[in-house]
Amino acid sequence: MNRQDFEQQFISISDQIWEFAEPRYQEFHSSTLQADFLEQEGFTVTRNLGGIATAFSASFGSGHPVIGLLGEYDALPCMNQIADSPEKQTDLPGAAGHGCGHNLLGTGAMEAACLIRDWLLQTHSEGTVIYFGCPAEEGGAGKAFLTRSGCFDNLDFALAWHPGSKTGLIKETLANIRVIFDFTGKSAHAAAHPELGRSALDACELMNVGVNYLREHIISDARVHYAYRDVGGIAPNVVQGHSRVHYFIRAPKSWQVKEIYKRVVDVAEGAAKMTGTEMTYELYAGLSDYIPNHVLSEVLHESMEEIGAPKYDEADFALASKFFHETATPEEMEAKRASLRKLFGADHMEEIEAHPLHTSIAPLVWNGKVQAGSTDVGDASYVIPTAMCTTATATLGTAAHTWQMTAHGNTEIAHKAMLNVGEAMALAALKTMESPEILKKAHDEWMAETNGIYECPIPKEVGPRLDD
Repeated sequence: MNRQDFEQQFISISDQIWEFAEPRYQEFHSSTLQADFLEQEGFTVTRNLGGIATAFSASFGSGHPVIGLLGEYDALPCMNQIADSPEKQTDLPGAAGHGCGHNLLGTGAMEAACLIRDWLLQTHSEGTVIYFGCPAEEGGAGKAFLTRSGCFDNLDFALAWHPGSKTGLIKETLANIRVIFDFTGKSAHAAAHPELGRSALDACELMNVGVNYLREHIISDARVHYAYRDVGGIAPNVVQGHSRVHYFIRAPKSWQVKEIYKRVVDVAEGAAKMTGTEMTYELYAGLSDYIPNHVLSEVLHESMEEIGAPKYDEADFALASKFFHETATPEEMEAKRASLRKLFGADHMEEIEAHPLHTSIAPLVWNGKVQAGSTDVGDASYVIPTAMCTTATATLGTAAHTWQMTAHGNTEIAHKAMLNVGEAMALAALKTMESPEILKKAHDEWMAETNGIYECPIPKEVGPRLDD
């Protein structure tokens, strides 16, 4: 097979997954497409991995070292968007869409697995490559459940990547837990007999006010966000007898999240006492902080520099210019420019505005700054040395979880970046597999960082929420 045909296979798979747009734990077509393809390519496929129907592994080779490539393919709710269009054109309001580029993420990692397979065949080398099809990164903590099940325990190291608007290494990310609080009160006629009622909605609102005050007294890097899931009805003259609120709690380290979580529960209990209601809560998912292995990250960064940044052409720059200039309000544009000036310097803004795609590899600087957001790759990083990068599949300034990111998902910009990062990850894997010294240093660093201890943030009795 020539190089063009090889690449076209992955472009086609990525585009099909973009069209499927299946949300967490519903990725039946997406996971089957990838698993069937890898089985046809000679990989040994294990389906229903960790007891999750849309999770699988695909293994090739034998013996050590064993590398894991972590893939994803879940979409986001309410992110449907026509592709390749710098105008918002939702054709199915409320439908899912790939607003975080996971159609590219899993497929690029799968390409890397196939490149490593080819190297193992050509060199007759010992070693094993395993691609992991991981569901439900978006809100479902898929890799946390797989980590808890021991799915990654036999790996020597792991690599992952994520689509974005820049190209470089991903450093630390925030730990995170997801909790649902339910309040139960007593309905009553709000005018005739309010004294008989106990408002669950009041309890919910008081909890949120209390947490707002709590924010002043937690570390500045922490984030606490919420959304109402049930407001108790639509009739103002009925005291609301039930309500539900959904919380995400984030902080740089898992132990910090646990501390804040206990305080949030205390606030919820106080709100219930103030309103005479009952409160129950469920911690249904969580993610550990991502610990980048410096040794592996440096190998990955070096490999990215050797491969080079994606080679965009004038058509790509023209499309990027439309996304950059035509999809933001004046206020959003000013914020975007301020961010890019800080990142690249004012002297480069004229060139950026004319050609708004990241065309270089960001320098690797270990400054200890934690990136906003969370990833379940963090759980894998607690049980095995892990490195992770990002590649510019979208125009500079494009935020994740937006219609603009969804619209980039099957453009030539995205295709070129996906294929590029697959090569870089494969090269980094091969360099590591060929060097016992790198492997030992990576393992020693991981052990020093974690002491070989992993505590899953999800209680052992809690399983994946498959129907939420």
